[in-house]
Amino acid sequence: MTRKKIYVAYTGGTIGMRKSAQGYVPVPGFLTECVQKMPEFFRDEMPEFTISEYDPLMDSSDMSPQDWQHIAEDIQHHYDEYDGFVVLHGTDTMAYTASALSFMFENLGKPVIITGSQIPLAALRSDGQTNLLNALYIAANYPIHEVGLFFNNQLFRGNRATKADANGFDAFDSPNFPPLLEAGIQIRLQAGELQPVSSAPLQLTSVTPQAIGVVTLYPGISSVIFDNLLQQPVRALIMQSYGVGNAPQDKKLLASIERGIKAGTTILNCTQCFKGKVNMGGYATGNALAEMGVVSGFDMTIEAALTKLHYLLSQNLPQAQLEHQLQQNLRGELTL
Repeated sequence: MTRKKIYVAYTGGTIGMRKSAQGYVPVPGFLTECVQKMPEFFRDEMPEFTISEYDPLMDSSDMSPQDWQHIAEDIQHHYDEYDGFVVLHGTDTMAYTASALSFMFENLGKPVIITGSQIPLAALRSDGQTNLLNALYIAANYPIHEVGLFFNNQLFRGNRATKADANGFDAFDSPNFPPLLEAGIQIRLQAGELQPVSSAPLQLTSVTPQAIGVVTLYPGISSVIFDNLLQQPVRALIMQSYGVGNAPQDKKLLASIERGIKAGTTILNCTQCFKGKVNMGGYATGNALAEMGVVSGFDMTIEAALTKLHYLLSQNLPQAQLEHQLQQNLRGELTL
């Protein structure tokens, strides 16, 4: 049987860093050198793979929509040559990139898995070896046709994942959707659907940087903050509200939100809670927001909400169509 071919896009991140006097730093060529010295990556059971190191290597905290576009175009450029794709990425914004790619790719007929590590691959006790090894093996042998995020033996839907632990190996979670797959002693399919690799043409929708605000409600928040955040050129504002989508009934605050909506700014209501979803009809405080035109974000993560807004705003849709699309389940990112 012909071995599958996997394209590895190394964008940067902890996994390929080397220790220096100033701490861990990215070094061109170092990740590839480390992998070449690890025989387990070249066993007969493993797919063939090509590592493409980006220049310059990036810390994920510096990632921007332009970088999402660059990664997406890189995958598109190599799409016909490979059976699957692994993106090595820093953990800080990994869930944002996974979410963004999920929206940008349509008609995805091959697996795209984003992974990385908390400890560099070259260091003792690194989780990078297991994460990369499993991501390659799963991409080749368990093709799930969507953008996934693999970490600590779990493959999550990319636009459902969020970083949940800054220090532990179990760095990511998917609070409102089960893992696509678990790689324990046995590899067990959960919410994912295995499909043969498809030759159907990939469609890529470009994303450009958009003026999007994010505000978290807290007791005593001033309407002035909303007034400032809703100034043009802001086209959309994500409001992280209480519980099922509630906000203070402060008249000045509500008036500020209403002014922003009337001025043409889309306001998307997402819950601060780790689990659960927005239901603005549950309480009078949420219903007041719905009546003035605040849009429900249901159970989207902040990463999914932000990247979905970038994706939709980049298409210059009429506002009514934009707000309708925000409330549709486009890539499995929300539960209606």
